[in-house]
Amino acid sequence: MIEARSLTKRYGAKTAVADLTFSVRPGVVTGFLGPNGSGKSTTMRMILGLDAPSSGCVTVNGKRYAAHAAPLREVGAMLEARAVHPGRSAFHHLLALAATTGIPRSRVEEVIDVAGLRKVARKRVGGFSLGMGQRLGIATALLGDPATVILDEPVNGLDPEGILWIRTLLKSLAAEGRTVLVSSHLMSEMALTAEHLIVIGRGRLIADAPVAEFTRSAARDVVFVRSAEAARLAALLAGPGVAVAPGERGGIDVTGLASERIGRIAAEHGIAVAELTPRQASLEEAFMELTRDAVEYQPTGRYAAGAAQEGRAA
Repeated sequence: MIEARSLTKRYGAKTAVADLTFSVRPGVVTGFLGPNGSGKSTTMRMILGLDAPSSGCVTVNGKRYAAHAAPLREVGAMLEARAVHPGRSAFHHLLALAATTGIPRSRVEEVIDVAGLRKVARKRVGGFSLGMGQRLGIATALLGDPATVILDEPVNGLDPEGILWIRTLLKSLAAEGRTVLVSSHLMSEMALTAEHLIVIGRGRLIADAPVAEFTRSAARDVVFVRSAEAARLAALLAGPGVAVAPGERGGIDVTGLASERIGRIAAEHGIAVAELTPRQASLEEAFMELTRDAVEYQPTGRYAAGAAQEGRAA
């Protein structure tokens, strides 16, 4: 388990992380989300003892990272996949780490196979593609067979097969009872992989909730209605707290009314409905809504309006 209590980090006058408190439980994949500049990287560095908190504390399995006798067996992390000597092979990179931490050579062979690196294990890392570098970074994180795994943007550079592999791997690690914390900007992938979310913005906690609860809390559900008399139905549905907008295929999107109520109104007025489909807000829509005020880098000028509109429609 990872536990952060009133975690704060200042760099001079700038506060990167402010009074952050959360827990990452074992047995579930926890997504760590936030806009650029939100403090995610700083928080992960403090978890791993790479940066010291200005105040507060963070522990992994009850101890600070540096206090563990064998840290690699407790925590496996990938913050920067390409932080490897380019002239060293993948095998010798892993072997060197294993030799300095008492990990047997057999485990090196295991993680090479787990990461799909067998064909390139003896090649120099400097010639690796971005995706192969990611696989090596993940293999390195798993080397100590750790109880806790922390990965920053693990699917970056991976092809569809690789993305499916990492998704399956993360879920399998959690199913084994491990603590899994994954930072990513890919909302679609987080929606398929994570069960719980910790969301921060400008260094402060925005949300700490299961994915479904986070999505429900951020935006009202929309019901798509398709009918030959869509315009007439839209006029009947409009009212306080109800928004009706043009939808795809000549239908309408209704916010503020349950599908049962919409169907009842249509039936009462003799309007035939060809489709009545509730649509829950996506994780991306929920994320955009809840972090809108926490975005540090806002576009201005010619393309600003378009970017804002895309964010509302995402």
